[in-house]
Amino acid sequence: MTLKECYAALGGDYDEAIGRLRSERLVQKFVLKFLDDGSYDLLCRSLEGGNQEEAFRAAHTIKGVCSNLAFTKLLDSSSRLTELLREGGGDPEEVGKLFEQVQEDYRRAAQAIQSFREEAEA
Repeated sequence: MTLKECYAALGGDYDEAIGRLRSERLVQKFVLKFLDDGSYDLLCRSLEGGNQEEAFRAAHTIKGVCSNLAFTKLLDSSSRLTELLREGGGDPEEVGKLFEQVQEDYRRAAQAIQSFREEAEA
């Protein structure tokens, strides 16, 4: 799997990422580091524990990383969740639905990156 194929699998914009970071090597470096970031785990724990302030910070961090790396699909869902949490959370059902979408998009991204990592190391 190439980096470009990884981007297609995770719902990202490879050309935008290259345009922003100017080097495939640099994009690859940060894509591989994405799985080591603890923001997603923090988001899960914070929402499960009812800590919306911490959940907002975690969602905002995910949104920022996805923006920088052009992970378009996860950027969209994490942005919507961030804005809902910024406003105090609103309807718990809406937060739950958006969180489910973030989880789905994150899993998709993580699986694509893990596949890319495994093939790169082989």
